[in-house]
Amino acid sequence: MPHPERAMVIVNGDDIHHDLITASLVFQTLGVEAGFATARAMGLKRFIDPRPVTADASVYVLYTAGGEFPAEQQRALAALVAAGKGVVAIHASNVLGAVAGAIAPGDRPMYELLGNRYLSHGPGHHEGRFNVEIVAEHPITAGVSDFELFDEFYEFALADEKVDVLAQRRRGDGEIVPVLYARQAGLGRVCYLALGHDMRAWGEPPFRTIVRQAIEWAAHR
Repeated sequence: MPHPERAMVIVNGDDIHHDLITASLVFQTLGVEAGFATARAMGLKRFIDPRPVTADASVYVLYTAGGEFPAEQQRALAALVAAGKGVVAIHASNVLGAVAGAIAPGDRPMYELLGNRYLSHGPGHHEGRFNVEIVAEHPITAGVSDFELFDEFYEFALADEKVDVLAQRRRGDGEIVPVLYARQAGLGRVCYLALGHDMRAWGEPPFRTIVRQAIEWAAHR
C-alpha cells in the first residue's frame, strides 16, 4: 500500500494575538482530512539542508505571526518551491519587515515568493462580519459559494501582478480587497489566504473547504 503524501504545518512567532498552538492543531486536522500525512512544527529555520520530516513534505502550511525567518532560510524555501513544492500561507504569514514604508531587504525573498506583504487592518474596526465573494473558478474554490465570516480585516500590497485572485471582500466604503489568491512560483505553487485569525473563522465550513483544497492544489493533486 503506497504511503500518503506528506504535508507540514509550520507555526512561528511571538504575537500574543495569534493562537499558534491551536492553529497548528486545526490546520493539521485539515491536512489529514485532505489525505496527507500531516506533521506539525515550530520555527522556520528548517529549509537549509532540511531534515527528512521537512524535505519529504509536498506542501508547507504556514500560520506565522512574526518571529525569526532569516533571509537565507527564506531563499532556501523559495528554492524548494521553485523545484515543485507548495506553500499555503494563512493570515498573518504575510507580516514582513518594512523600512521607510518599503519591504525590508531581509524579507524580500519571502515577499517575492508569497507575493504580498501586510499593510494594515484598513479603516475603522480591525475585525467584523463581512461577505466573502468567490470571484473565480479554481480547484481551491470548487464547490464554495459566497459566504459570511467574522474575522480580522487584512489589507496588503502585492509584490507583482502574477496572482489569480479567487475571493474578495468589499469594505464599507465600497473598496474591493482581495482575500484569497493563487500563484505559480517556478514549478511550485503558492496560495495566500488573508482569512483565518482564530476559531471564529477556522470553524466555518467554507473556510475549512478552501484550506483543504488549497493544500491539495499546492501539492499538485
